Amino acid sequence: MKKNILALLFTLLSISIFAQEAKTTDERMEWFKDAKLGVFIHWGYYGVNGISESWSMYHQKITWQDYMQQGEKFTAEKYDPEAWAKLFKSIGADYVVMTSKHHDGLALWDSKYSKLDAKDHAAAGRDLYTPFVNAVRGEDMKVGVYYSLCDWSHPDYSPITFPRDEKALRKLYPQGKTEKYLTAWQRFQKFNMNQMGELFDNYTPDLVWFDGDWEHKADEWPSRVIKDSLLSWNPNVIVNSRLNQYGDYNTPEQDPPIMTPDRPWELCMTMNTSWGYFPTDTEYKSSKYIVETFVETIAKGGNLLLNIGPKPNGEIAEEQKQRLEDLGRWITKHDEAVHGTVAGMEYGHYFGPTTLSEDRTIIYLYNFQNPSEFTSLKGVKNKVKKIRVVGSDKELDYKVIDSAPWNEIPGIIQIFTPKDIADEYATVIAVELEGELELYRGIGHAVEMND
Repeated sequence: MKKNILALLFTLLSISIFAQEAKTTDERMEWFKDAKLGVFIHWGYYGVNGISESWSMYHQKITWQDYMQQGEKFTAEKYDPEAWAKLFKSIGADYVVMTSKHHDGLALWDSKYSKLDAKDHAAAGRDLYTPFVNAVRGEDMKVGVYYSLCDWSHPDYSPITFPRDEKALRKLYPQGKTEKYLTAWQRFQKFNMNQMGELFDNYTPDLVWFDGDWEHKADEWPSRVIKDSLLSWNPNVIVNSRLNQYGDYNTPEQDPPIMTPDRPWELCMTMNTSWGYFPTDTEYKSSKYIVETFVETIAKGGNLLLNIGPKPNGEIAEEQKQRLEDLGRWITKHDEAVHGTVAGMEYGHYFGPTTLSEDRTIIYLYNFQNPSEFTSLKGVKNKVKKIRVVGSDKELDYKVIDSAPWNEIPGIIQIFTPKDIADEYATVIAVELEGELELYRGIGHAVEMND
């Protein structure tokens, strides 16, 4: 009888999970495709000494013990998550992803499965993640949780490339008596699933941003079980590509892809060369470069996940805040050419990035240089209703040259672009069309009959 009851419960649970997973990938990804901008946050011990996050340990540039001692100065005394969230919202961000745990094992939330967290093992002495989630949700943005699959401080994790204090590790990761009946890897898998479950119980994230998957094969993590579990906990959740073979979208890093990816994607990028707070890293990208990269990304249908690394006390460095605000001013001015748009035309119709309105009746042309005498737009079959500068009321004059409509050759739209329309970072021109965009994609041929 007991076996039958257990079997029935298992069946009902399976049906419940299956029903929750019924949403298609496209349905789950719908909000992400129009998000355009996210803010990435790397925050942890590493900002205290201004060293590489986790990797300084991995490459033995600092001992595990010295790395962990940074927690004594990880104070978060000026941490103001509400101010963070208001800033991110003001620049046009639609989602925010913050490290809940990097490869070093430090959890920013109060985890019952580890003492290596911001409450028990840092001067902060409290849960830092819950107020972040509440603040982001309070500004109506999506919450993304960064979670490292590998944990280089867990006593049962392998491979490890550096010496550690094994006795200290066991105190940081307490285990029950029954754990001894499991293998080391089974104990780690159980721990990993427990922490992920804890994050979902606490926060129900909209997005999980995995990292570290390269250290093990998909069936070793195991990726399929993890993905199925996440969907059973939240059927709307989406996952980046760093869950071996089971991600929902691509996550290229630093360098924008040359070719347009064949599925949804985001570019994660630092402002300087470091992910965490690194005060000696002064190689900041200019605001103009960040705007240009953002434009190139959305023109290929992607999102930009722009990174900041707050200080150990919770402040955002002025250099980072300034760049966020500069990008935000540009987005606010040109929002119609950002949100509610889709990837633009193939290269050749216009020598620069483009996007289209969702109904494909407006072409947005982006110019990174000071406008010259005219701008050329080629191969557009539609009649033009109006051409204007986005962010102002200025209409632009234009004419069509070299057309041969009887041979289906639409000609070239010459748009006259005076210098006074120039934007500091990128000028945007809206070409309003009669009807949905139709393009001439021919190779050209002789005009055998003139009108």
